[in-house]
Amino acid sequence: MTIIEARGVELAFGRTPALRGADLAVRAGEILAVMGPSGSGKSTLLHCLAGILVPQAGEIHFDGRRVDTLGENGRSALRRDRFGFVFQFGQLVPELTAEENVALPLLLAGTRREPALRAARAWFERLGLDGLERRRSGELSGGQAQRVALARGLVARPRVLFADEPTGSLDSLTGEQVMDLLVGSARAEGTTVVVVTHEARVAAYADREVIVRDGKVTSLVHP
Repeated sequence: MTIIEARGVELAFGRTPALRGADLAVRAGEILAVMGPSGSGKSTLLHCLAGILVPQAGEIHFDGRRVDTLGENGRSALRRDRFGFVFQFGQLVPELTAEENVALPLLLAGTRREPALRAARAWFERLGLDGLERRRSGELSGGQAQRVALARGLVARPRVLFADEPTGSLDSLTGEQVMDLLVGSARAEGTTVVVVTHEARVAAYADREVIVRDGKVTSLVHP
């Protein structure tokens, strides 16, 4: 079953086209790698799928519902309630502790503080972060911070996790550890994953790869 889909998506920044009729369908529970050179449009496609950007032409569908026609409030609610995110540099809130960072999606959705923190703490042992709950981002290594970001992306049990270059700021060994945890956690939760990467070793974790070139999905590599 297709859970999220782009149909003929076009988007330009000024006079520079980023997407030129991109088509993509992602199956429920699938781990999909979106590959391509820098400037190919792969991150822009992810942002359109996630409702962060609105395409100028084409359609985005999630679970049978049009996303691109929703207003900002509707897309914000979708990102809060149905989607999770992991970015290249983690983007943790430096003023918050690690457990507060993980609990943030639940708190924003209206969960009370103690139940939200309790749900967040459950991820620390799972991701090898025991004892780091009260540390702030500046007190964490790059790998630890990215695992905290992964826990934050998954704590609300999203239908889809969007990961944009999740290992781009990590050394190869730490990157592999993060991907092992990301894939294992997503499969255990039944979460669909769309991961943007330019690294073949990251794409190897996926069930399927798509290649974006010049704003189009030009090549499909099936397992």
